[in-house]
Amino acid sequence: MNRRISTPLFLFLIAGLAFVLFRAPGVAAAQNAASTGYTAIETRAVVDVERGTLLPGATILVRGNRIEAVGTDVDVPPSARRIDLSDKYVLPGLMDAHTHITLTPGYAEHNPILYKSVPYRTVEAVAAVRETLMAGFTTIRDLDSEGADWADVAVRDAVNDGIVPGPRMQVATLAISITGGYMNNDGLAPQIDVPQFGALADSPAEIVRTLRRQVKYGADWIKLYATGTTKHIDLDNMAPLPQFTDEEIQLVVDEAARFGKPVAAHAYGGHAAHVAVEAGVRSIEHGMMLSSETLDLMAERGTFWVPTINVYFPLDANAELTERQVAITESHRRVFGEALRRGVRIAYGTDAGALPHGDNAIDFRRMVDYGMTPAQALRSATLTAAELLGLDAELGTIDVGKLADIIAVDENPLSDIDALWNVGFVMKDGVVQQ
Repeated sequence: MNRRISTPLFLFLIAGLAFVLFRAPGVAAAQNAASTGYTAIETRAVVDVERGTLLPGATILVRGNRIEAVGTDVDVPPSARRIDLSDKYVLPGLMDAHTHITLTPGYAEHNPILYKSVPYRTVEAVAAVRETLMAGFTTIRDLDSEGADWADVAVRDAVNDGIVPGPRMQVATLAISITGGYMNNDGLAPQIDVPQFGALADSPAEIVRTLRRQVKYGADWIKLYATGTTKHIDLDNMAPLPQFTDEEIQLVVDEAARFGKPVAAHAYGGHAAHVAVEAGVRSIEHGMMLSSETLDLMAERGTFWVPTINVYFPLDANAELTERQVAITESHRRVFGEALRRGVRIAYGTDAGALPHGDNAIDFRRMVDYGMTPAQALRSATLTAAELLGLDAELGTIDVGKLADIIAVDENPLSDIDALWNVGFVMKDGVVQQ
């Protein structure tokens, strides 16, 4: 007799399999050791991301999961475990402030809502966070499960509970959009009803109900699609489609604030982006057509910008750009330079998921090509990203008292930003990742 396995039982079995695969005895032993003992990391140099300088020949002393000392004359206890990175440049764990762990590249051509189950996408997300962690990104903000319900919450909690390896995560569950807008499945016959990539809300009451539902099921952030997607851009005037009224954008920010949740606004530019900044969103995502006036307001208000540069280029580096891609990427380059000159707080984010997971270092080179120094680009993915996420008291630099999120590379990233592609050592929360 054939018997179907229920969804809860299936997810339990998947979690058990992940536990067996990833919780190797060596990792468990390392976690137990790290919880109580000392670890001394000898380095070629520690990168001071706040000042953009090096501290050559430094030793980092970690006790449990926190940094106890950093310097060239650290008193190392005889019982300390020693890690020799004397040929490596050591820096704080990197952060990607815009990811989608339940997406994989090519999703636009092979709609995951139609062809993949949520349990399968959850398993893919488990693999994605491991790839991300081993690339040196020890913290991420995942902005929209893209129709995978609460899979991002499940993976975040599984990482926190030690069931699967991955970066610490802040998640936004299902982002809020509108009927006929971004995240609304199109191209199907009207009588076909399928789940959507986002949570659709077309009135103030629906916005409030939808937002509260995200909070109820575990959202750390509320994501709002203030503008449409690239197909909604008018190439004659480069104006993106506003998706909500001014009052609705303010409602989202105010309602999220009642629950203590910050808002991230997908906003390419135009009126909706300006209104989102005025309303008090914490970050603008993408923003490749932000006006000078909006950039000035962002600098004044301290609003963060997460530019996600490479996602607007073809995955095939040899492919010729379309007219739309040329217009978007050239505008992005210009706005990036203006934002730098105006002192806008730029935090690193890639839109990984649309790009391969584990390739999270992909935006560094273009950020430097667009005008940042390597030190500025590195800071965007460490201290500035930590400030965006409200984690700068615990993460973002290698300083006494902070959590021991530490990575190492072969070359000096302050001289060659491409060094961040080759992370050879990862420690998260005092535990060496393998």
